[in-house]
Amino acid sequence: MKSPFISYDPSKCIHCQRCINVCHNIACNSTLKSSRSGTYHIVDAPFGKDYKESGCESCGNCASVCPTGALTLKREKSYRNWEVKKVLTTCPHCATGCQYYLVVKDDKIVNVEPANGPSNHHRLCVKGRSGSFDFVHSGDRLTDPLIKDRATGEFRKVTWEEAIDYTAKKFLEIKDKYGSESLAGFACSRSANEDIYMVQKMVRTCFGTNNTDNCARVCHSASVSGLAKTLGSGAMTNPIHDITHDVDCILLVGSNPEEAHPVVGMQIRRAVKDGTRLIVVDPRDIGLSKQADIHIKLRPGTNVAFANGMMNVMIREDLIDHEYIEKYAEGYEELKKIVEEYTPEKVGKICHIDPDMLIEAARMYATAKKAPIIYCLGVTEHSTGTEGVMSMSNMAVLCGKIGRSGCGVNPLRGQNNVQGACDMGAMPTDYPGYQKVDNEEVRKKFESAWGVALNPNPGLKATEVFPAAIEGKIKGLYICGEDPVVSDPDTHHIIKALESLDFFVVQDLFMTRTAEYADVILPGISYAEKEGTFSNTERRVQRIRKAVTLKGNMRPDTDILTDLMNAMGYKQPYLTPAQIMDEIASVTPSFAGISHARLDAGESLQWPCTGKDHPGTPIMHAGGPVRGKAYLYPAVYKESQELPDEEYPFMLTTGRILYHYNAAAMTSRTEGLMDISGEGFIEINHKDAERLGIDNGERISISSRRGSITATARVGRKVSEGETWMPFHFPDSPVNELTNAALDDFARIPEYKVCAVNIAKIQA
Repeated sequence: MKSPFISYDPSKCIHCQRCINVCHNIACNSTLKSSRSGTYHIVDAPFGKDYKESGCESCGNCASVCPTGALTLKREKSYRNWEVKKVLTTCPHCATGCQYYLVVKDDKIVNVEPANGPSNHHRLCVKGRSGSFDFVHSGDRLTDPLIKDRATGEFRKVTWEEAIDYTAKKFLEIKDKYGSESLAGFACSRSANEDIYMVQKMVRTCFGTNNTDNCARVCHSASVSGLAKTLGSGAMTNPIHDITHDVDCILLVGSNPEEAHPVVGMQIRRAVKDGTRLIVVDPRDIGLSKQADIHIKLRPGTNVAFANGMMNVMIREDLIDHEYIEKYAEGYEELKKIVEEYTPEKVGKICHIDPDMLIEAARMYATAKKAPIIYCLGVTEHSTGTEGVMSMSNMAVLCGKIGRSGCGVNPLRGQNNVQGACDMGAMPTDYPGYQKVDNEEVRKKFESAWGVALNPNPGLKATEVFPAAIEGKIKGLYICGEDPVVSDPDTHHIIKALESLDFFVVQDLFMTRTAEYADVILPGISYAEKEGTFSNTERRVQRIRKAVTLKGNMRPDTDILTDLMNAMGYKQPYLTPAQIMDEIASVTPSFAGISHARLDAGESLQWPCTGKDHPGTPIMHAGGPVRGKAYLYPAVYKESQELPDEEYPFMLTTGRILYHYNAAAMTSRTEGLMDISGEGFIEINHKDAERLGIDNGERISISSRRGSITATARVGRKVSEGETWMPFHFPDSPVNELTNAALDDFARIPEYKVCAVNIAKIQA
C-alpha cells in the first residue's frame, strides 16, 4: 500500500533540494533523503509500499514547495487552479491555530494550502493538511432536526419550527417545575467564539442558571484555575514562536507536541537543531525524548514531587532570582520550607528517576537565560492537576522567568478553541473574560447589557453535572458539539447520567454516541460553513471564514441559539458573527479592542486587547504578574487516587496520537488517516509482555474496576514496567470505559492519566 496522500514522479524532479530542505529544516523530520544511482542524483522519497515504516509523518510540507509536480498531493489531480477559489481560515484541530486556505471547487473543499500564519509559518501537519475537510462533506452529516419518540426510541425528522418550539417548551416546563438549577448547558470547545458566547448567554438568560461549562473541564481547567491563582491569568504567557526560537533551554513536561500539537513539535525540533537544550519530563519514550539532553521518565502522577525536587535543588544551590522574588512574589518562605523535604534522593524514589538527572535538569533550566516551561495534559489530567500547574508556575517564578521573552509558563491547549471557550464565559464561575459571577458589580454590568436579572450563584462544573443528573438534581441538559460518552472518564457513569435526565438536547454535526441518548438533535454547521473566530493556545484570536454551503436543513449555530432564546421568552436579536463579537467586546475588557474588522484588515491580536487602538499583548505579566505578586503555592505531593494492586496490577495512562484528534469525529472520516492508523492499541513494556506471554500485535483484554475492553498489544520499551499507555480515539478500544472519574479538588478535572488496570491474553 502506497501513501494515501502523496505521490512522487522522479521523472519530473529537477533536484532542487527544496523538499529535502523543508523536511530537514522546517518540519525537521529528516525522512526525505538525497541519494544516488551511479552518477545520477535522486530524491529518496518514502511514499512507496513501506511508507508506514519510513518515519514519514505525511505532513505534505515537501509537496507544498515542489516547483515541478514531482511531489504532489494526490487530490490535486481533481482540479485545476483556475477552477477553484481559496478561503483563508484557521485549522479546526489542535489549538496551535495554524492558518491555511481551503481550496474550493463547485462548493466542495478539494484541498488545503498552508498560509504564513503567526503560529505555523507555512507549516501544516497531516491532520491540518489532509484531515480537515472530508468530515465537512461526509455523507452521514445530520441534515434535519430530529425528535425522539421515547416509547419506541426512534428519531423522526421534524421542521425547525417544531424542534425549536418543542425544545423551548420542555426546558421551560422543567424550569417551572424544578427551578433554574435543574437545568444545565455545555458549549463546545471546537465551536467558534461567537457560538460559545451565545450558548452561555442562553443558559444564563433563559435557563436562569450558571450551570454552563465546556470540555476544558476535562483537559485544561487545571491550567485556568492554577495559573489564575498563582499569576492572576489562567492562560499561556508567551507566543509559540517566542518559546521555540532563540531560546537556550526548553523544559517540556507532560506534553508530546510532535503528536498532539505537531506544528509546535516541528518548531521544537528546529530549536534543538539550532542548539537549544531540551529537558523532556514524561513517563513514555516520546519522539522528542530521543533528541533531549535529559529525559526524566517519571512515574505517572508524580509531577508535584518532581517540581518540588527541582525547586529544592534551585534553592539549595542558590540558582533562584532573589530580586524577582522580592519584588514580584509572595509565599516564598512557606514554599522553601515545603520543598526542603523533597531532596533529589526522596524525589528519585517517588518518581522512579535518577536523582543526579533531576539535579542536572534543575541546573540546566535555572541557569538558562531564556527557558520556557511548556506543558500539556500530562500535568493537568490528575487528581492533583491544579497543584501540578501551580508547581510549574512556582519553578518559573523562582527563577524570574515570567514576563520575559523566551520564558513563561505555557500550557498547550488541546482543542482548536478550548482557550476561547473559557474566554467566552462557558464556565460556571465566570462570565466572558473571567469576570466572576459572584461579583455583584460584574453581575450588574451583565444584567444591564443583557436586560435580565442574573443568578448570583456559581453553577455546577460539567464533571459535577453528571453525578447531579444521577441524583435527580439536574433534569434538563443541552450539549452543543461535545461527545462526553466517548471523551469523559467512566463511560458507563456518563450513560447512566444521560439516561437519568428528563430532557436532553444535542446540537451537533453527526449522530455521535452522546446524540443517541438525546430527545432532540439540532443539526449545526461546521467551521468551513460559517463566519467567526477561534482563539488559539497563545491567546491569539483568528478568523474562520465561510468557504462552502452544503445541501440540507442545517443552520448556523448562532441562529439556532437565537431561535431557542426567543422561543423561551428572551428577546435576542438576530446578529451576524461580527455583531456578536462586537457585543463580546462591549462586555469583556480583555476583548474590548477585538473585532472582525480589525482581523480582516490583517491585524493579529492576542488578548488582552483593551481598546480599538491597542496592539494586543504577546507576552503576559511583562510589568509584573497580573495579580500584583505571584503566589508561590506550597503544593505537597499526594498519590493518585487509584494505584495498582493485586487485582489490577498495572497503571494505565492515555493520550493522543499524530493521526487522530480526540473522539475522531473528524479524522475518522478521512480514509487515508484510517489507513495509516485505524485501530486501538495498548503499549506494554517488553518485560511485562514476556512474563504474561503476550506477543507484539496480539489482541488482548484490558480491564479496570469500571469496565473491560480489548486492544492490540504494542510491546516495547516506550513505557516502564508496570505501566501501560493507550490512545482514546478508537471506537474498537473505547479506553474511557476504563478511566477513573476521580476529580481534582480545585478545577474538578478528572484523573485520565492514572488508573489501575489488569491486562491478559484473550482466552480462546
